[in-house]
Amino acid sequence: MISGPSSKNTAHNLPVLSVSEISGVLKQTVEQAFPRVRVRGELSGFKRAASGHLYFSLKDKDAVLNGVCWRGTAGRLELAPEDGMEVVATGRLTTYSGRSRYQIVVEAMELAGEGALLKLLEERRRRLTEEGLFDVDAKKELPFLPHVIGVVTSPTGAVIRDILQRIADRFPRRVLLWPVLVQGEGAAEQIAAAINGFNALNPLSQPPRPDLLIVARGGGSLEDLWAFNEEIVVRAAAASETPLISAIGHETDTTLIDFAADRRAPTPTAAAEMAVPVRTVLLAQVMDNGTRMMNAIHRTMDDKRMQLEVLVRNLPNLVRMVEESGQRLDDWIERLGYGLRVGMNQRRSDLMALTAAIRKPQHLITHARSRLTVETRAMAQTVAAGFRERRAELMRVSALLESCSYQRVLERGFVLVTGGEDRTISSVTELTPGDRIALRFHDGRSQATVERVDAGSPSGGVAGNPSNRATKDRGRKTRSRQNNRQGTLL
Repeated sequence: MISGPSSKNTAHNLPVLSVSEISGVLKQTVEQAFPRVRVRGELSGFKRAASGHLYFSLKDKDAVLNGVCWRGTAGRLELAPEDGMEVVATGRLTTYSGRSRYQIVVEAMELAGEGALLKLLEERRRRLTEEGLFDVDAKKELPFLPHVIGVVTSPTGAVIRDILQRIADRFPRRVLLWPVLVQGEGAAEQIAAAINGFNALNPLSQPPRPDLLIVARGGGSLEDLWAFNEEIVVRAAAASETPLISAIGHETDTTLIDFAADRRAPTPTAAAEMAVPVRTVLLAQVMDNGTRMMNAIHRTMDDKRMQLEVLVRNLPNLVRMVEESGQRLDDWIERLGYGLRVGMNQRRSDLMALTAAIRKPQHLITHARSRLTVETRAMAQTVAAGFRERRAELMRVSALLESCSYQRVLERGFVLVTGGEDRTISSVTELTPGDRIALRFHDGRSQATVERVDAGSPSGGVAGNPSNRATKDRGRKTRSRQNNRQGTLL
């Protein structure tokens, strides 16, 4: 099997193989032993790589088998793999030397029996219900008589013929067919594209946008109807702005599009009956309604005519009413004129009385002028007396102030002694020999210098000008003579 070992035989006569060589031997052995197999198991760890390849595991209660599906094959699978699906995978076994494991390369995949389909269907229905796609409040009312009906179904089956025949029998309407596959690969995508395509049409375009959609298919097994359970179809039906009727299979068949549609029909023929009313029945109803309406109008007219006649008989004589009203009007006009004259006379009398009671302005002005003259004279006398009193008080206060002024004291022979900054010196203890002092008399000032300071001695010397000393001595003598008489002045 191996053309040449990578090294010499050992003592045990076994060849030494490299890792790549042993991986190649295992890969060739597995692929030759299992060129095509069918494996049943539950999908787990499913993921779709950016390259488009699918990677997953098939498992049962005892073992796990890795699986891969290449991008070219993944696009041809009849189902969309999901975690938890129980499937039968067809392919070949091989090994992946990069991780030392074996795996199945899947070429086809199908669900493992109807029980698995029902389980998947129930899980999908529950998930879409939680999203609100099946809410009853979101259902739209079907139009009573649509002008254009869009049908999504196979163009070759009996379904479209049954729908057309039934619509033609009941009430002929324009029908637009969007041909699609109703089972097999690509059917779900075509059905969803047809529903979206009808909704994308403009009502004024050609062909126009339908007023009602019918998605129909004949009976079949669960696998045959599976395209109408695909999520893409259910979401397209739920998002349709045009009211939609689902007519899939027979009455016992139920698909997820039935929950998303606005109305479910048990059969395609029943869907056509829901779409349009019976024309003959409608005409008969219109004729009956017209007859009943005319009878009701005639009865109403007769009743109103009788009521009008009764009212006319009960109406009073219009000429007499006008004459009486004219007489009352003349009476009111006369009373109005008399009332106006009496009222004017009364108002005139009241005005004259008020005029007589009003005093003449000239008398008021003369009286006010007299009062003003008296008040002016009294005020002038009061002001003059006040001025005299204030002047006498001011003179008295001025004389008192003048008598207390030190200037009067200076006039009696006293001298005011000040030091620097005009500071008054009131004691000999504030002087020192050599100080410059100022002597202020009542008629002027003189400067002097202190020669000697004798505290408590009646005889002190003052240096400077002899006349200044004599003056100070005279002042001191004068103070000594007047001490007993007047006391201290400063």
